[in-house]
Amino acid sequence: MYTEAIRRIRERAKKNPQRIIFPEPEDDRVLRAVDYIRTEGLAEPFLLSQESMDPSQQDQFAFLLYEFRKAKGMTYEKARGLMDNVLFYAAMMLRCGFVDGMVAGAAHSTAAVMRAVVNCLEINDRVGLVTSCFLMGIPNSTFGEEGVLLYADCGVLPNPTSEQLARIAVSSAQFFQDITDKTARVAMLSFSTKGSANGDLVEKVKRSVELAKDLKKDFFIDGELQADSALVPEIAARKLKDSDVAGKANVLIFPNLDAGNISYKLTERLANARAIGPVILGTLQPCSDLSRGCCVDDIIDAAAVTAIRAQKKYFNRENVFINFDKHYAYTCV
Repeated sequence: MYTEAIRRIRERAKKNPQRIIFPEPEDDRVLRAVDYIRTEGLAEPFLLSQESMDPSQQDQFAFLLYEFRKAKGMTYEKARGLMDNVLFYAAMMLRCGFVDGMVAGAAHSTAAVMRAVVNCLEINDRVGLVTSCFLMGIPNSTFGEEGVLLYADCGVLPNPTSEQLARIAVSSAQFFQDITDKTARVAMLSFSTKGSANGDLVEKVKRSVELAKDLKKDFFIDGELQADSALVPEIAARKLKDSDVAGKANVLIFPNLDAGNISYKLTERLANARAIGPVILGTLQPCSDLSRGCCVDDIIDAAAVTAIRAQKKYFNRENVFINFDKHYAYTCV
């Protein structure tokens, strides 16, 4: 069933191919993925290498990055040094609309990718933070949507507050609906189900549920829920009543990075599941990180997901204009 879900994602990407940049041409997996993407028409892929970066463009991107970040202590000299990094250069190409999405991480750590993302891309004010998620495809599974579940956050925030968990939940639910065209049913996970245990950790999750519902009243969000209460209808029926989420959750929000990261890797290995991501959430411009252990299909699917997000107009390149002054500094407006 999962292969059918992935087929639909790839077919949606083909309907309106987007320009996706891959700043890791030294990785053979990336080259093979790009060849498939180009041949099948999933996107218009662009490979960016250290040698292909334009020095004059580096100067211009450096001025722009300095303007974006000078209130945070950025200097032009530091910005110009960062433009020698292919991840920063690629992220600035995305920021300025030269491409529609970015996929990286096969040859770089998540921390390296995130540094470029946080410094160069625009943060969605409605979300207010950068986070990540995985689309998990579990073969021969009845859970989620045809075996597809979303796990968050598994790659960015080590110990999110209640407020951050609420924003992770809302951004994850929106992403799930955009990609699958299915209604998101969000379970805020805990070792407790509706008061079966207590303590600060449980209270943090309880509070996040209230805040998430305030942020997006038309989403189905419930908690605190243990994993079996969230996924198994029979257990949900025994433990609680009148929930639109319990027993049928498809979006799982973990209370911290330990739980999320361990869970996605266990699911991937023990259930022979596919993990697409980490998809970066919270930026206006769509991008996906990759695990350095990714396979070619992981890269292809990350590109397809990024293309669909670009189709959804997370970033409208037609509204970007470049204005030069006599010093060749410019800004996007």
